[in-house]
Amino acid sequence: MWKIDKSWTLFLDRDGVINVRFDGDYVKNVRQFKFLPGVLGALARISKKFGRIIVVTNQQGIGKGIYTHEDLSTIHAYMKSEVEKAGGRIDAIYYAPDLAAENSPRRKPGIGMALQAKKDFPEIDFSKSVMAGDTESDMLFAQNAGMKAVYIGQNAGKIACDDCVADLPAFADAIDGVK
Repeated sequence: MWKIDKSWTLFLDRDGVINVRFDGDYVKNVRQFKFLPGVLGALARISKKFGRIIVVTNQQGIGKGIYTHEDLSTIHAYMKSEVEKAGGRIDAIYYAPDLAAENSPRRKPGIGMALQAKKDFPEIDFSKSVMAGDTESDMLFAQNAGMKAVYIGQNAGKIACDDCVADLPAFADAIDGVK
């Protein structure tokens, strides 16, 4: 793993990394939002290492009319509040409501959300940034932006990444130097 300090930025996917992903469905409200085991503690540890922590998430359920921007805002406010209560932080959340078929540059693997984060936080250096996600789209986002790509999950398979860990707590262990 890399020598991480406060000059580094962590970009995190949401569904499947921070919270339980519903295959073929969406987290539509706070009742459905469930943190994955150990994530809150991991985010508290990670927050001590990285200068910025940014969540970037594709949310085409909005584009499909399944839930609203307001619903997502409520979910994200809850997520941030729980992370902060556990001693962690999320500095910003960017989401792409566009449909996959639209090929919007905002949607991962496009880097629109990374560029918006850089605009809002000019100190972000993509060469000193890590994207942690659980899909090939997340890894391509990292590569397209010039970031390190860390696959979160058990089956990276043929997905190109710089490192692979089982989950966010394992990522926190890796950057802490714990084997």
